[in-house]
Amino acid sequence: MSTKAAPREFTGRHMLILIVSFFSVVIGVNITLAVFSNTTWTGLVVQNSYVASQEFQVKRDRARLQDSLGWKGVFTYADGKARFVIQDGALALVNADGVHLLLHRPVGGHDDKVIDMTKALDGAFVADVVLDTGVWDAQILADQTSEGPFEHQHRFTVK
Repeated sequence: MSTKAAPREFTGRHMLILIVSFFSVVIGVNITLAVFSNTTWTGLVVQNSYVASQEFQVKRDRARLQDSLGWKGVFTYADGKARFVIQDGALALVNADGVHLLLHRPVGGHDDKVIDMTKALDGAFVADVVLDTGVWDAQILADQTSEGPFEHQHRFTVK
């Protein structure tokens, strides 16, 4: 003979545990997602997403060409002086014309600066610019090199 156990009663205590557990999971997931979004967001903001999408493939092809050539840009900023060089695979300087420096804050779109860089005697491109402390993005555009335009991006912090 088998005996059936008496059904357990669902009490207010069970309901409280259920509700607290449910909302703990929901709040925990929200906090986790908020932390991840805050620590991984690049700060990329565009004025017109349609135009940016149209330029994407051109910029991607240009970046692939730069990578295949082994070229790299080297940007430095110290004591109010910005310096930029383009090096080929053998670390020799690449000649360029029309080098422009675009400086902006990663978030907020304030303090933007556009500066034409001048060629120094050592072949580097330089510009005098005083920046406030904080994080900055530099986008350097060379209008012309032997292989066409060159673009370099660099994020740095001014202490």
